Amino acid sequence: MKRRDFFRKTSIAAAGLSISPSLFASGEDISTAWTDNTLKKEAKNIIFLVSDGMSAGTLTLADFYMRNTFNKHSVWVENYKNGNFRRAMMDTASANSLVTDSAAGGSAWGGGVRVPNNALNVGANGEHYTPILQKFKKEGKKVGCVTTVAITHATPASFCVNNISRSNQDEIAEQYLKLRFDVMLGGGDKYFSRDNNLYQRFLNAGFDVVKTKNDLQNTIDSDQPLLGVFAHDDLPYAIDHAHHEKWKKEIPTLAEMTSTAIDKLKNNPDGFVLQVEGGKVDWAAHANDAAGLIFDQLAFDEAVKVAMDFAIEDKNTLVIVTTDHGNANPGLFAGKNVNHNFSRFQRMKKSNTLVIEEMKTCINPSQVIELIEQTQDYVITAQEAKALFSHIDRLSENELEDYYKLPFEKLAQIQKQYTNVGFGDMDHSADFVECSAYGPGSELLPPFILNTFLHNMMLEACGVKI
Repeated sequence: MKRRDFFRKTSIAAAGLSISPSLFASGEDISTAWTDNTLKKEAKNIIFLVSDGMSAGTLTLADFYMRNTFNKHSVWVENYKNGNFRRAMMDTASANSLVTDSAAGGSAWGGGVRVPNNALNVGANGEHYTPILQKFKKEGKKVGCVTTVAITHATPASFCVNNISRSNQDEIAEQYLKLRFDVMLGGGDKYFSRDNNLYQRFLNAGFDVVKTKNDLQNTIDSDQPLLGVFAHDDLPYAIDHAHHEKWKKEIPTLAEMTSTAIDKLKNNPDGFVLQVEGGKVDWAAHANDAAGLIFDQLAFDEAVKVAMDFAIEDKNTLVIVTTDHGNANPGLFAGKNVNHNFSRFQRMKKSNTLVIEEMKTCINPSQVIELIEQTQDYVITAQEAKALFSHIDRLSENELEDYYKLPFEKLAQIQKQYTNVGFGDMDHSADFVECSAYGPGSELLPPFILNTFLHNMMLEACGVKI
């Protein structure tokens, strides 16, 4: 066949194709073709950890940082290396798109069915699918969620509630009160401190309500359900938290919240199910914020260690570690002095997000140069500083408060010249993602799954009728 005929015929064939509905299906799980595994031992507990928006490049960058700084792998990669983790590749599509959002991505796990983007366990025709924490609560298990964003945000909510829109976070906060889950920790004060004083209603319903790390530690011996809210919206990025004395004193890390949650849940005779989310990984990817991304992934990694330490000792706990979708496809790219440039992250003190916030107070480009040198260990050119300063200087007061108007992409492109870390985009990707499992029930995980598989896997692992 002549080359021109080949391309002509294949183009004609491609033009006649449409996207197959099977790409979005959740009823016929392609993973069943891979496995004939049967459950060897039921799990009493499940810890389900989600690094929200983690592309493969994010996992790689965090591991590179650990190897370059501490001469050891990240916890996630080390558990691949030592054989603890069973590993799968996961398709993350939603009911209406090859590229999912966090609501639909989490609902595939939470309700076991693919739903349209933006919805929480609600189908296109209004069908409600019972969220998995409600199922496990009915079975007598204690349940909870931990996150570095608002506890009402899409990923924790996907395990908990039915709602037509992830944006209805006021409603979701109200739903949590009615559900009376055992531990809910994260941010989102603005959704609980409204005129009707939702906090007081939680207190009246018998909850412990805490807002600082010290208060959280004081609840360990309490048998009451726990609501902990530690920020107006999201918690600070891990790199910023580590260099801010007040935040370190008042705001718990993801690992600390995870440890407290396990301590609160572990003595229940019927076991527990806990979702843990590194939610700011996704936010950093959206902002092309490499410093925010790497250190929040490492903070998530510390939470994985807490979970694994407990599971290894307990021997009755299934640990699942995964992500709901990729985001921004970051990577370390070739260039002069790549090793030296990447090592700059060891000396960085602030995320791009906080640097841009402080950049708003700069009165000239020279101050921008000084700010970046002091906080991120590289010296940009006068032309680069002028581009950043001019971008911010022309924004109105209202635009300065608009996340989408700020020069995140511009700063990331400049930063790449000094760190060799770049991004492919500023939004979610359709990449297949990492999924790992350890402990009783992990033998059910085949090499390739649809995201909905994990819902039934968790139920089966605990002996709950599907």
